[in-house]
Amino acid sequence: MKIRTIAFSTFGSFLRNKVILLFGSLFACIVLLMMSPLMAYKAMTNAANAQQMQGFILNEVASVVSLVSGFGSLLAAWAAADSVAGEMRSGTVLAVMARPLRRWEFLAGKYLGVLMLMAVYTLAMLGVTFLLAWLGGQRFHTSLWTLLVYPMVRYAIWAAIAMLLVTVMHHILVMGIIVVLATAVQIFAGTTSHIPAWVRLPVHVVLPFTNLLSEERFMVITKASLRPFPWTSHLTLLAYGVNYALVCFLLAVLLFRRRSLVRD
Repeated sequence: MKIRTIAFSTFGSFLRNKVILLFGSLFACIVLLMMSPLMAYKAMTNAANAQQMQGFILNEVASVVSLVSGFGSLLAAWAAADSVAGEMRSGTVLAVMARPLRRWEFLAGKYLGVLMLMAVYTLAMLGVTFLLAWLGGQRFHTSLWTLLVYPMVRYAIWAAIAMLLVTVMHHILVMGIIVVLATAVQIFAGTTSHIPAWVRLPVHVVLPFTNLLSEERFMVITKASLRPFPWTSHLTLLAYGVNYALVCFLLAVLLFRRRSLVRD
């Protein structure tokens, strides 16, 4: 009950947050900007160039999905860090913890509130993906759960990492580290063939989402379908991602128990 109350309170505060509204505005602008070229591609499509135009359209959709998904990772990290740091800065955490509330319950409520926010974001991202494909005259034939669960697990990892870091450092510094990590993810996931194995492998152990939880593992938008992927691989990768997020969250709880609750 206590965790649920904190989660809903945190989620409600996100809906009034100016940064969240900015993210929402950027999200809407991306969708609006992409409508015109996709509709133009659709209008130019005929029997002779149908296959070529399909490639153009789906590549555009893939670019938008990657961009929006990347924004989501940063949003998850920022929301997790700010939800804890904001309570610390304002001093309201002292009033909250004065009640019969354990510190792990406080963090669990905050974390659940972040996941609620990212669930809404993931649904919106899924809707945009199908909307843009429809505007371009294409359709996807896939299991919707993969497009919902994979991003949520990745966002859970980013949120847990940010919550872990914010228990020991300023939230602005946390976001700087998150940006560096996100950049490393893109570098090691996109150009692994040019990086020595002795460098690449340790990074993939520390940052498993560099290749394990990327949509590229199961989603290739070059056709109006998704790449077949064995259910055992889905189960293994998702379980590993959930475990990674859980470990980071438990470390955050451990550190938060030992930190002072005075203002930063």
